[in-house]
Amino acid sequence: MKLRIERNLPFVSVVVHANGQSLLMEKVLVDTGSSGTVLSVDRLADIGIKEHPDDINLTVLGIGGTESVFCKHIERLQVDSLIVEDFEVEVGGMDYGIPMDGIIGLDFLLQVGAVIDLSRLRIYQAKGKE
Repeated sequence: MKLRIERNLPFVSVVVHANGQSLLMEKVLVDTGSSGTVLSVDRLADIGIKEHPDDINLTVLGIGGTESVFCKHIERLQVDSLIVEDFEVEVGGMDYGIPMDGIIGLDFLLQVGAVIDLSRLRIYQAKGKE
């Protein structure tokens, strides 16, 4: 998949599968410095994902400050041919000063064996990764 550089940051499009529906999120930051994947609460509401009293709540800390998030399991997260089934994401407001739908974190990247080739602006799965 092609990486898009916007504001000197790498972005991809992802497809979220949950509640028997699919949602295309076109402005998702690829962030190897983020331990978790965070997706926009406003965008996920489009496919019926919302906070429930029994959800795990966390406060995450990053370069943009702290944010309260809740955790949800989704059926599948897909970045082109990179796919993880039954994946837990953090859901938050995504108020980081630039418009974005989410952040693909190291949790997803490690699970799929992602290779990020900045010379070609591509992200793909390492050969031999099962």
